[in-house]
Amino acid sequence: MAAVDTARAHAQAVLRVRGLALAAAVLPAAVAVVLLAGRFTGRIGAPGSSDAVGWDVARWAVCAVAVLTLAVAALTARAYRRAVPPRTPAVPLARAEAPELYRLIDELAERLEVPAPSAVALTPDCDSWLEDLPPAGRHRVPPAPVLVIGSPFLWWMRAGELRALLAPVVAGTAASADHEIAAARRFLRSLDASLDSGGAWAPGFGVATPPAPPRRGPAALAHRLTGAITRRLLGACRGHAAELERSVAGWASEQARSVDYGLRIAAQEQVGLAYAGWDRLLTRVALPAWRLGRHPSRLNAGVASALTELSRRDRLAEGYGTRLGDRPACDLLEEPGAVDRAVSLLAAELFFGRPPAGVWHELEWTDYPAEVVDAGWRSRAAALQGALDRLAPQARPGAPTLTRLLGRLAEGDGERLAALLAAGPARTAAPAPLLEPARSGRDLLVDHVTAMVCCAAVDTAGGTPGLDWLDGPVLLVRGVRRTDLAGPVAQAVEQGQDGPLRAWLDAADVRLEKPVRL
Repeated sequence: MAAVDTARAHAQAVLRVRGLALAAAVLPAAVAVVLLAGRFTGRIGAPGSSDAVGWDVARWAVCAVAVLTLAVAALTARAYRRAVPPRTPAVPLARAEAPELYRLIDELAERLEVPAPSAVALTPDCDSWLEDLPPAGRHRVPPAPVLVIGSPFLWWMRAGELRALLAPVVAGTAASADHEIAAARRFLRSLDASLDSGGAWAPGFGVATPPAPPRRGPAALAHRLTGAITRRLLGACRGHAAELERSVAGWASEQARSVDYGLRIAAQEQVGLAYAGWDRLLTRVALPAWRLGRHPSRLNAGVASALTELSRRDRLAEGYGTRLGDRPACDLLEEPGAVDRAVSLLAAELFFGRPPAGVWHELEWTDYPAEVVDAGWRSRAAALQGALDRLAPQARPGAPTLTRLLGRLAEGDGERLAALLAAGPARTAAPAPLLEPARSGRDLLVDHVTAMVCCAAVDTAGGTPGLDWLDGPVLLVRGVRRTDLAGPVAQAVEQGQDGPLRAWLDAADVRLEKPVRL
């Protein structure tokens, strides 16, 4: 197979770089040994000879260079040995927790005639890959890699689709078992990890170890020196490393061609759909809950609901519903609910970070409208009320009514309110860097005015908070979702024209003069 030979050739090229670096490290020491041996045997710069002084100077100079080179080499080797390659955050899945999934993977590996993965783990991402494990000892053979599976695939894909999708991934274990390819990959991961580069060799969203404290004095000099050497080595290996992984992927694809190839084409269509639904669920549905310190405990079940809703709404997705009668891949787990909770908590910690209160609280989807939608609206309405009070610090705090808010917007105070929100408590809800960009004060003001209107609709017009699987928090008035609020709010905020918003409120029977419950 051409891909096999190409992968091994690039692995050998990487190992040659390693060998050349080692040779460069020991060459001055070898020359120093030759010069010292020549001195003691009298063959090079013998005492009393005319060139003895010159050879003595050369010997001292070469010995000094050799000592310095060996010291730098020892520091560099120590950095590589102590470097911890980044590991992708994942939830380990024991064989007892998913015997049918392990059986499916073992049968797949047997059919492909490759080693089976040593373990399976789930990660909150729409991707799957093999993650190599370090050997247990210096002279031990590394174990087979861990198969990391994107958790949304298990809840959205059917069992047959998952098998077809994993075939080329599992086929990659053959490359991991190749001695030269495995050695080249270990060398590259050590180089990358020693630079604290954050995981250029980790798939998905690799997380590196926490950064070390800043170095000073000789330690800082040694660190810069070893870093420069490592960058040179990585630069020499970069092209071969990229071609190595490309060849390995081609190798695995060729091996998997005989297994479920036709079904794999259909499964690839589901990958794009799963990615779109997962991204939308995180940004529109999960993020508002995370901001309040709640993490939905069934994110993967939620993405299945979101994708089902997307299939129902999108005419381009027609036909996807017919496949829902097949067995879902999550049935291969013994307790899908417990696994979903673990992955959902990992997603919250990975994509959002620490909760505002320091402790996460589990949230069931049935409680989402009350604990997230309504609570979020009232939190933003309270922040907006505080900004209104700060506009006139000498006056007594006013009642939280829409009449007061619309009056301020009509008077052109939108810019001042936006600035106060951007600088005040509303800004404490910092953006999740993996999910959304930073928002302007005007965007915050639009959100807060919308929240105030929704609270008034709930308090005075029989509105109710609701959850849409694709859009997140929504307002229901008399059981009908209102999607026509964004335009009037934007006009009131950006142009100070409150007429369209007043007309909307009047049509919805919202009382402007009644205080909103904060």
